[in-house]
Amino acid sequence: RKAKRLRKNLTEAESKLWRHIRLRQLAGFKFRRQHPVGPYVLDFACVEKHLAIEVDGGQHSECADYDSRRSAYLETHGYKVLRFWNSEVLKNIAAVKEVIFEALCG
Repeated sequence: RKAKRLRKNLTEAESKLWRHIRLRQLAGFKFRRQHPVGPYVLDFACVEKHLAIEVDGGQHSECADYDSRRSAYLETHGYKVLRFWNSEVLKNIAAVKEVIFEALCG
């Protein structure tokens, strides 16, 4: 239920990234948005490659402990976690896509 609500309320940065990775646009891999894994909801996930992508705003600089626990949980469940700041996605989507591509194919 929470994931469904979040899918309808993407941030500007999340929307921009989603436009670039949806419909298998990035190396042919399928991504899901607001994908639940255990108690957490990932911004984006490539389940096939166990890749989690988080797009963080400024509020996450104050949540470092929570983000560390969350990343540790995801890693114990086989996920690699990539984190990008909103500003990175909004200002340099090409570089963000390159990092994601490398994680998928590298």
